[in-house]
Amino acid sequence: MKFNPIFFDLDGTITDSEQGIIKSVQYALEYFDISVEQEKLIPFIGPPLRDSFAQFFPDDQNKIQEAINKYREYYAERGIFENRLYDGARELLQHLAESGQTLALATSKPEPFAVRIVEYFDIASYFSCVAGAQLNGPRNNKPAVLHYACQKLGVSPSSSCIMVGDRKYDVLGAHEVGMPCAAVLYGYGPESELIQAEADWICRDMEALRKLLTDQ
Repeated sequence: MKFNPIFFDLDGTITDSEQGIIKSVQYALEYFDISVEQEKLIPFIGPPLRDSFAQFFPDDQNKIQEAINKYREYYAERGIFENRLYDGARELLQHLAESGQTLALATSKPEPFAVRIVEYFDIASYFSCVAGAQLNGPRNNKPAVLHYACQKLGVSPSSSCIMVGDRKYDVLGAHEVGMPCAAVLYGYGPESELIQAEADWICRDMEALRKLLTDQ
């Protein structure tokens, strides 16, 4: 096996979650009478919400938390299901799992939401663990989530592991804990961002990712 375990990001890697996330952000900002066009909110997909909302409410932790709460109010009921699997994602996960590779989900999305999503799409059985951020707690960035995922699997981060994601946060987080990262271009991160973050591999589509992750 080329890599084992394989850690997957969720948004922009397994699921196309743009609609639900953007609508949740707009719902939260409208609470503060702030209107932003959809395309300008795409950068919200990937990083922790606290970091993203800080752009609108610098140095105001109370408003940032209030915005997060409003975001989750919409997302928990509607936004979470305004979502779809990328074409080929289910087949790739199934192939890897049936080939004996250990798969883990490692997302900055709060873990309860991540669990609901993989169960909703009926892909939970492919993952040996689902690791996400805490709703309110210090585990709220990619390095912390990756350390947590490794602990759940009983492994140490190394060059035999691999992180698969679509944003610089995935690449930088993987490198910080000591594992390589494959970045995909069908997600939300531009190629320039992923090159600057020094992704170890850049996969233009699901087929290129499959070839990287398998021996075939």
